[in-house]
Amino acid sequence: MKDNVILIGMPSCGKSTVGVVLAKAIGYRFVDSDLVIQEQTGRLLSEIIEEDGLNVFNEIENRVNAELDYHRAVIATGGSVIYGEQAMQHLCEIGIVIYIELPYDVLCERIGDLTARGVSIKEGQTFYELYEERKPLYERYADITVSVKDLSIREIVNCLKKEINDYE
Repeated sequence: MKDNVILIGMPSCGKSTVGVVLAKAIGYRFVDSDLVIQEQTGRLLSEIIEEDGLNVFNEIENRVNAELDYHRAVIATGGSVIYGEQAMQHLCEIGIVIYIELPYDVLCERIGDLTARGVSIKEGQTFYELYEERKPLYERYADITVSVKDLSIREIVNCLKKEINDYE
């Protein structure tokens, strides 16, 4: 049953920020899957990546997202969720998947320290290369793509509410 809203997109595109406000606006609960991972593992994302490596982190992220069991929730996912086939299959089954799209230059202004954020990025890979690698995956899995450049949080939420209503 598709009674959730799943937000996907690059780190720093605003999934968590918008997700909280959207959840309030439509009367849903808010879930941040990165926080669920931290809760289940007892570690920060950056610690998992640093101590166990990227592959183990991606496996944990895939498993946790594939097991999410919520109804009437706005779920903000980690930017790398799209690498997990089981996770994305599950999320597509339980909700409307919305890609929060922001241009590369705006993401660069927002991102900050990739390591401290626990961004799943290969050693030696640039943020631009990561963006180029992920963009087609976000587009492939999205039921809806919303470009949020130059929009306020209120405008984004209103746009998302309209898109969700139109989708149903």
